[in-house]
Amino acid sequence: MTTGQPIEVLLVEDDPGDELITREAFEDNKIRNNLHVVRDGLEALDFVYQRGAHVGAPRPDLVLLDLNLPKYDGRQVLEKLKGDPELRSIPVVVLTTSSAEEDILRSYKLFANAYVTKPVDLDRFMEVIRQIDEFFVTVVRLPGRVRAPGGHDGP
Repeated sequence: MTTGQPIEVLLVEDDPGDELITREAFEDNKIRNNLHVVRDGLEALDFVYQRGAHVGAPRPDLVLLDLNLPKYDGRQVLEKLKGDPELRSIPVVVLTTSSAEEDILRSYKLFANAYVTKPVDLDRFMEVIRQIDEFFVTVVRLPGRVRAPGGHDGP
């Protein structure tokens, strides 16, 4: 469970089952963060650039990115995010079914902050989501977020 101010998490996931499991993991683990979901690479870029249907969308504090997406795949989205000086500081966790060494290497070459292969087991998947949240919310200092006394994020 997080102790700080909720963060904005963007889940880029085209599989409704994986989206549901992620939502359930947030609920079961009492994760207070705001989860936004987009279903393809183009929509992910629209969200982060606040255009189209996503005008006024919050800037994500963390992106959970699947690699195999329609329109633009996750590698293209990662390349755009990390190639943009305004967006490159947003941590991106590649969360995908692929365990291929080439996908892992390419993701890190494109400056992914972490690469996580989705577990097949439901309980393990939910635990992985909890660990990602715990690490990026309670352990890591995110850009633009000031720690207030007592370990809580400030305004």
